[in-house]
Amino acid sequence: MTQLDITGQNAATLETAPTRYIEGYGIRFAYRRLGPATGTPLVLLQHFSGNIDGWDPAVVNALATDRPVIAFDNAGVGLSTGQTPDNIAAMARDAVAFINRLSLSEVDLLGFSLGGCVAQQIAAEHGQLVRKLILVGTAPKGGEEHLLAVLQQAFSQTDAPDPRLPLFFTNSSASKSSGLAFLKRLKVRKDDRDTDNGSAVTDPQAKALITWCATPDPEHAILRTIRQPALVVSGSHDTMLPANNACAMFRELSNAQLVLYPDSGHGALFQHHEMFVSHVRTFLDSQPAAA
Repeated sequence: MTQLDITGQNAATLETAPTRYIEGYGIRFAYRRLGPATGTPLVLLQHFSGNIDGWDPAVVNALATDRPVIAFDNAGVGLSTGQTPDNIAAMARDAVAFINRLSLSEVDLLGFSLGGCVAQQIAAEHGQLVRKLILVGTAPKGGEEHLLAVLQQAFSQTDAPDPRLPLFFTNSSASKSSGLAFLKRLKVRKDDRDTDNGSAVTDPQAKALITWCATPDPEHAILRTIRQPALVVSGSHDTMLPANNACAMFRELSNAQLVLYPDSGHGALFQHHEMFVSHVRTFLDSQPAAA
């Protein structure tokens, strides 16, 4: 079992943990680490345009109560240096460089949206590094995406307090209420916040995600290479990366579980955060079935 030296960080939260930095492979990576000092670390891979402070504290803090959790900015994102790549393979390479620089021999991965594509690439290429895999609101190579159309529609809703409200949540009153609570949680941290680097990040990330989904993979080579246990999660009404993708991944992965949340969009893990954390804990703590 990989051990992570985070003594004294047990009581830290995403809102209070210091942003740390580690140099490696020509990049200074920004990250925060929470949770106990021992256990298999859960590394979080963020969505399109997102940074460390784009994660929901309700999810991250709850997961960190019984395991090490690491949120970081990949190359060029937020407070990390370097240039944001325009392809998934390079993003995976940079993420592995970060993990290696922390001297972690085994990790669990939670990839959300774009981060889920990166997580698939890492799991396929580094079978010994990844113990378990959580894929949320994401797509397989050659999957279905509506990134630009959904972004255009979201930003046209000028009455929305934040574009993430229409992007991540549905039009129902319950989902909108959950969305407003999510946005409120994101604002709790006041000091040492992460930065938004604008089009220098979003342009290459958009190209990477669109290219990933536009590249046919009729044999599902990447999914069929992944042998680790996987938990695949989606919202019932995800307009950016539809739930059809989750079903396709579930069918092709050799050892997967599928969870679909009701009345929820791309941010289903934030809307149903208590249920999501419970599902993730059960999945990560479960032992492999006997052969």
